[in-house]
Amino acid sequence: MARLSMNQLTTYRWSFEEDLLHCRDAGYDGIGVWVRKLRDFGEERAAEMLLESGLAVANVSWEGGFTGADAAGSEENIAAAQDTLQLCGELGAECLTIHSGGRNSHTNRHAGRLLRAALDRLLPYAEAARVPIAIEPMHAACAEGWTILTSLPETLQLLEEYRSPALRMALDTYHFPIEAADWPLLRELAGYLAVVHLGDVDQPHDVDQSRVPLGEGQAPLAGIVQTLVEAGYAGFFDVKLMGPAFDAVDYHGVLRQSRRAFTRLTADVLSEPTPTRIDACKVIS
Repeated sequence: MARLSMNQLTTYRWSFEEDLLHCRDAGYDGIGVWVRKLRDFGEERAAEMLLESGLAVANVSWEGGFTGADAAGSEENIAAAQDTLQLCGELGAECLTIHSGGRNSHTNRHAGRLLRAALDRLLPYAEAARVPIAIEPMHAACAEGWTILTSLPETLQLLEEYRSPALRMALDTYHFPIEAADWPLLRELAGYLAVVHLGDVDQPHDVDQSRVPLGEGQAPLAGIVQTLVEAGYAGFFDVKLMGPAFDAVDYHGVLRQSRRAFTRLTADVLSEPTPTRIDACKVIS
């Protein structure tokens, strides 16, 4: 059964409590927790409400900045990610999404070394918390200041380099609206994925990540979802919508429309026999 969650970045203006109430009432299986919103609400109180809601924590987002491209600096950002991994373990989160940080003034090679040095320090925390890290690549037009990873093959190469169950990938269909010609790569990625963020696109990618409602753009979402499920992906499909189209939108409508769209996307998949399960996003055993 394909599982659906709503990312709290989509419902930016709602409180943590409102997110839980309305996502549960709208029939979602889980929620993608925005760590800033959770901490503003209060960690202990949020953990209690999550348990009471019955919603799974599909992912926690996000930590990063390990290349020293922001004001906090790499050491502070690594420490923050270590703390958040411990929090993820307490919440029973299925993964923590991370961004490497931008290239800054470094060479590509040095920025890559900084990322690997950060991963070397974070992976023991992920293993101890029993929560995988999900590293997220982005489209090059959106990536400045966020990540040095801008293609799926280079991200796959990094994952294969580590071969660790504690290091996985977050795939965002806004950044990578993969066409049929590249579905063999998608099938190869399925076993490495910790979460799939669902976003749609109908214009050139930009720094604002101007997304559109699911099914109203050009991303071949039905094919992507079907390919992943048939390849054994059993993690969450996490609705992640942002940009000018959602600045003043009715969030109740977004929840309803996204769920209807997901039902249509998975109609063909769910009518087929259930594939062998790949627990790519479950807690590490």
